Amino acid sequence: MSRFLPLTIRFISGGTMMVTTVAEARKALDGTWKNKEAPAYLDAVRLVDDAIAGTCRPAVAFAAFKKVAREQGLLKSAQPSAALTMLDELWSRSKAPP
Repeated sequence: MSRFLPLTIRFISGGTMMVTTVAEARKALDGTWKNKEAPAYLDAVRLVDDAIAGTCRPAVAFAAFKKVAREQGLLKSAQPSAALTMLDELWSRSKAPP
């Protein structure tokens, strides 16, 4: 299975999980979600299962997982890395007048 940029999921129960693979997405789908009957949730489950079975592209399944996590408010926003923060500071300093 291919790896994706990490997503942090914050479940309704309060727990969190880092998801980077389709297999981890499947495990996360078994957690506590707001609405497991929502069409987008059911689509994500089907696509993730299909990707694990080899009948769906992992990128499509992971995108469906990310979409439903965002729709249900479980996708924790990623904070910029320390390196990116330093780069932003350097960039803003280079734009400042002398």
